[in-house]
Amino acid sequence: MKQPDSVIFKVLSADQWAIAEDQGEFLGAAIDLSDGYIHFSTPEQVRETVEKHFAGQADLLLIGVDSEKLGDDLKWEPSRGGALFPHLYGTLKLDCVVSVDELKLGKDGKHVFPG
Repeated sequence: MKQPDSVIFKVLSADQWAIAEDQGEFLGAAIDLSDGYIHFSTPEQVRETVEKHFAGQADLLLIGVDSEKLGDDLKWEPSRGGALFPHLYGTLKLDCVVSVDELKLGKDGKHVFPG
């Protein structure tokens, strides 16, 4: 399936994703709940996000989301080095998800991205 140009990414553990599937929506990881919004990354930002916040972690999934379906709850706000990051002020409805891919660890200990 071809992803829309408006795709943004969320990194979750398989357990977090299983809970979201059971609930029909993703409420947020601990950091999201603490900050008051769900953190996302653009395709250009996601590798650095994974290296910075998820280094060496196994059992991760890369969730692709069509940002255009998130409506006005999605805000673009400055973060790392002034770059604009997508933040969702609300829950992630699963019908906005366009892809779910495993982020396996390579032999070098770094995550291997799909595609």
